[in-house]
Amino acid sequence: MSKAHFGLIGLGVMGENLVLNAERNGFSSVVYNRTYAKTEEFLKGLGSDKAIQGAKDLQDFVDKLERPRRILMMIKAGSAIDAVIEQISPYLQEGDLLIDGGNSEFRDTERRVADLESKSFGYIGMGVSGGAKGALEGPSMMPGGTKTSYEAIESLVCKMAAQVEDGPCVTYIGPGGSGHFVKTVHNGIEYGIEQILAEAYDLMKRVGGMTGTQMADVLAQWNATEELSSYLVEITEVCLRTKDPDDGSDLVEKIMDQAGQKGTGLWTVVSALELGASVPTIYASLNGRVMSSMKPQRIAAEQILHGSAIKPFDLGSSADGMAPLMDAVVLSCMASYAQGMELLRIASAEYNYNLHLPSIAQIWKGGCIIRSRLLKRIQDAFNADPQLSNLLIDPWFAEQVSRRLPGLAKVVAGAAEAGIPVPCFSSTLDYINSYRTARLPQNLVQAMRDCFGSHTYQRVDKEGTFHTEWLD
Repeated sequence: MSKAHFGLIGLGVMGENLVLNAERNGFSSVVYNRTYAKTEEFLKGLGSDKAIQGAKDLQDFVDKLERPRRILMMIKAGSAIDAVIEQISPYLQEGDLLIDGGNSEFRDTERRVADLESKSFGYIGMGVSGGAKGALEGPSMMPGGTKTSYEAIESLVCKMAAQVEDGPCVTYIGPGGSGHFVKTVHNGIEYGIEQILAEAYDLMKRVGGMTGTQMADVLAQWNATEELSSYLVEITEVCLRTKDPDDGSDLVEKIMDQAGQKGTGLWTVVSALELGASVPTIYASLNGRVMSSMKPQRIAAEQILHGSAIKPFDLGSSADGMAPLMDAVVLSCMASYAQGMELLRIASAEYNYNLHLPSIAQIWKGGCIIRSRLLKRIQDAFNADPQLSNLLIDPWFAEQVSRRLPGLAKVVAGAAEAGIPVPCFSSTLDYINSYRTARLPQNLVQAMRDCFGSHTYQRVDKEGTFHTEWLD
């Protein structure tokens, strides 16, 4: 058999679907898994009658690939990646290329790029988004590393990626770990939007007394608008409409209220703290998952800590798409995107990534979890002003903020009086109100810092640095 164009290590669900994607697009492949039984199972099943070979060991795997070898690793991030690199490196030759398609921490990728390039091997850290279906049909891919390494896989990934009206949902992101950094921020935005939709569901259920079907009908209206048409709104409608086959009740109500996480949301928040980027909506979504994990404590606390009884308030009617609630969802989703893009802008300057924000918005328009019609507006905003400091001050977004802010405030105030937590909605309201306030009260904070620690301060009426002996 002739040598294969493309190699895959790791036959999990994502790995299997990506190699089937590559084969469908004309790239013959060879696959390797740590347990050969899994390889055999794949070749007899989904991989049968396709231009896909199996390999029993890494030597066999490398020997079946044409040069320069292009090898995608779809394995668990962390030490497992380092172990595979160490195991396969003796079989590689100059110009061969390893691609990490998992959710690796971007600093790990920085280290691996530098180490592998020093040995004349290429290395790409590539974020892949879209889940199993996206991996098979066309994901969004975010490859970072040297430009030369990207050029070696460009023909492959451009065919494998999701396709939208202005091209494939893949582009060269930048050097080092930039691809994995962009994927991390993508996931942070995803955390935000998922929590935002969960808060809307909670209000519709507890304040509006709505059934799953009634809520799903509202989501269907939202998904027909430019502002909220998106994959996550689409699947939220599906989740709310789905019934338990055992008794016909809303299936979502049978699910334990404990959300898992794989670390990328945390990495987004930590990176934002390190870089001095404000991401309160995204942080609130992360904290929402942390609070959800405290189920036994919450059950006990409910019996001890008594607050307001739930009071009904106006969320709007289903006839108008529940306008105030929609305002809250729209602005919170916009804030999640704005905070993610601002983090990318700051990181680009700090790490010399030279990120092109319109291109990142473009590759998120298809295939990935946060794909939405709103990304076209985001792409347009950064094309119009490449130096845009915050998405919300773009004219189109600014008009949305001005028009929808009263609705967001109404929902947050009503939820507070009803004793219902809405961390993303309330964080978004504070974020917007802080950002549009020219003078914040941190002048008093700085006075206190100077009072107890002689940290000095600047004045609004004089140039220079000042200190006051505040205490006698």
